[in-house]
Amino acid sequence: MSNPALSPSAGFDLTPPSADERQRLEAGLSRDEAEVLLKHGTEAPFCGGLLGNKQNGVYCCRLCGLPLFRAETKFESGTGWPSFYAPIAEANVRAVRDASYGMVRIETRCARCNSHQGHVFPDGPPPTKLRYCINSVSLEFAPDGQPLRDPLGRGDDAHLGAA
Repeated sequence: MSNPALSPSAGFDLTPPSADERQRLEAGLSRDEAEVLLKHGTEAPFCGGLLGNKQNGVYCCRLCGLPLFRAETKFESGTGWPSFYAPIAEANVRAVRDASYGMVRIETRCARCNSHQGHVFPDGPPPTKLRYCINSVSLEFAPDGQPLRDPLGRGDDAHLGAA
């Protein structure tokens, strides 16, 4: 079994989408998805479609399809949002200081398309002691054995085995 803890890189192509590609990707978003992914919004707790998902598979960025988390790193945090203790590859998730709403937090963004995913907190379980608290609408789930949606044609399925 692969180690689900942080791996520095798995060979995923993190080149940002071109302006035309980004426009095409954004056109396929619902209003709620656009609010969270593009405007750094937050979905209400305990209502996200992936919160209770227990299937094995991969959680990918809803905008560009980059694999972000494996199901085996998901845990029940009681916060109302899907929570993970490690990304699929450390390079796939960017950390950005967020001082909005009168507090300082670390925002997480997709490293390929820079879309807002959620926040990371230092109160998670071993082995990382991190809790990536992610909006369900920022993610799409691909069950094990199913091909990943690869809207940019980056060959993400081929790199998944290295992650």
